[in-house]
Amino acid sequence: MISKRSLLRRSAAATVAAAAALVLAACGNDSGNDGSAGHNGHTATSPSASAPASQGRHNAADVAFAKGMIPHHRQAIEMADLAPSRAQSAEVKKLAGDIKKAQDPEIKTLSGWLTSWGEQVPAEDEMDHSAHGMAGMMSPQEMEKLKNSSGKAFDTAFMELMIKHHEGAVEMAKTEKAQGAFPDAKTMAAAIITSQSAEIEQMNKLLGRN
Repeated sequence: MISKRSLLRRSAAATVAAAAALVLAACGNDSGNDGSAGHNGHTATSPSASAPASQGRHNAADVAFAKGMIPHHRQAIEMADLAPSRAQSAEVKKLAGDIKKAQDPEIKTLSGWLTSWGEQVPAEDEMDHSAHGMAGMMSPQEMEKLKNSSGKAFDTAFMELMIKHHEGAVEMAKTEKAQGAFPDAKTMAAAIITSQSAEIEQMNKLLGRN
């Protein structure tokens, strides 16, 4: 009886030791993955394996980026919507179309992130009051002037205002890249910097600037 009990005790101890070794091994592997992800943002694991880990890993800078970029993009789209009926230049019309095509889906993505984080998505009318201190945002007067212009005058005003608007977006995206934690938001910020910087260069050329 005693020997049977001591045998059971011994096998239980062995099972506990084996389980502890497995836990330690798993912990060791996890920390290794985190370390490699920290250096370059990529791990050797497949997207499906790494997705749950990145889900929800966000900070205040990510929230500020999403809440700021939504009204910023909305205004760019409002400006772009004026071009088909007012612009004279085919390049300006195409540029406006490209801006809308790129920024519409980004608004949906940004809104989805905020909802998943339990944050409030900026209301449509917030663009009119709270967002005007934001980098590159047009004042109601500037928007009114743009709406009332057409032909070559519209083309010039549209590009001058959109350059200023894009510069504000690039500034916000650079802040997100430097301070954000959510991988997908940082990826979007990098894409905004690349595409909008290229559009700024294009508009400067169309305006005859170097």
